[in-house]
Amino acid sequence: MTPTPVAVPADLIITGCTVLTHDDQERVGFQEDAAVVVRDGVVEAVTSAAAARDLPAAERLDARGQVAMPGLVNCHTHAPMVALRGLAEDLPIEEWFNDVVWPVESNLTEEDVELGARLACAEMVRAGVTCFADHYFAMDAVAAVVTECGMRAHLGEAFFSSQGPEGRDRSLEFALRHRGAADGRITTALAPHAPYTVSDTDLAATAELAREHGLPVHIHAAENRDQTDASLARHGCTPIEVLDRTGILGTDVLIAHGTGIIEHDLPVLERAGGSTAVATAPRGYLKFAWPTTTPLRALAGIGVPVGLATDGAASNNSLDVWESMALTSLIQKQTEGDPRWLTSRQALHHATLQSARAVGLGDSIGSIAPGRRADLVLVDLTGPHTQPVHDLAATLVHSARAADIRTTIVDGRILMRDRELLTLDVPAVVAELGERLPAFVDRSHGRRIQEYDT
Repeated sequence: MTPTPVAVPADLIITGCTVLTHDDQERVGFQEDAAVVVRDGVVEAVTSAAAARDLPAAERLDARGQVAMPGLVNCHTHAPMVALRGLAEDLPIEEWFNDVVWPVESNLTEEDVELGARLACAEMVRAGVTCFADHYFAMDAVAAVVTECGMRAHLGEAFFSSQGPEGRDRSLEFALRHRGAADGRITTALAPHAPYTVSDTDLAATAELAREHGLPVHIHAAENRDQTDASLARHGCTPIEVLDRTGILGTDVLIAHGTGIIEHDLPVLERAGGSTAVATAPRGYLKFAWPTTTPLRALAGIGVPVGLATDGAASNNSLDVWESMALTSLIQKQTEGDPRWLTSRQALHHATLQSARAVGLGDSIGSIAPGRRADLVLVDLTGPHTQPVHDLAATLVHSARAADIRTTIVDGRILMRDRELLTLDVPAVVAELGERLPAFVDRSHGRRIQEYDT
């Protein structure tokens, strides 16, 4: 008689929750009284709570009253800049860069970057961010923090042409050395700063390196309308056209901000030979009083995915992608003059699958479905500010807050349980960072790492 096989326990079963799902047309929906089965860092099944009741598991989470949704992706940030939070306030962008940020960044040490990255990762995990795209300096330190704390990240070592060929070489060396690190949780990109700080020659060389090594590119471009106007006046072409003529648009490129993208740029982006995505960080645009925002509707019309972002906390003051989701929906309605545009379900799509696509991970994260990496968060909707629930999508986008996230999971590993961080020690980081801040923020030396002059 053949013995009955014993079921191998799942690593984790989350049960009793409502699961945010995507159908075959990528429309957002919800499965109630559901369970998520996780094995080897992957979602094995999304089933009913009743069907999962007797399944063996190493660990079970009772998530009644909570929504399980894909972890948020911060598609463009400078994580270590949390150390500059509130340092440069109420300034136009030229003064913000030239008088405060770039002088302070000339003081950067690897220890400063590591501490900033630790604090940033703690903030993001508590806000339900499971993956972030970072574009900064001394990125070995950021990669080490990501490896240790369990997050997922898309990392690039930023460079300016003023650094000479060494800057571009360091960006390439970093990208090749860390690609696939942290058990695959780290992906990498080449990271030229922007068309106004990186020459056409260096951009063309970067595009060639990207093609040669199969690397994407992460770059600021057409950040605001002034940059586009200045580029047209000086060079006779827009920043997007600069990316096109240098070959950057022929790579897999993530463009930060794009509020200066104009109608003239749309056919250029549409016919680009690579895969182009844009990251939008609306809170910073409001702070800088920029007159336009990322043109989501126009970009959607040509098939360019737009992911949600925060930029760095020096300009945004937080790394709260949940806030970016709500602001994106509201600002798009006002900009388009159409309350029907960017509905709550559309905003959730940008926050999940579109953001995953923007960082090149659209096939592995961004939805809770069999075969996807188990990057997900549990959102508690029992608070008075989220009740009653007439429209769950609207409740998530416009009523819930980042503080309602109870649990954050990456690759099946619980990084925060019931609001308690399990992989990062915030008090220790804050204490050490406080000791280093006087030297870090000193500007008496008169140096700056770059000049902002678009």
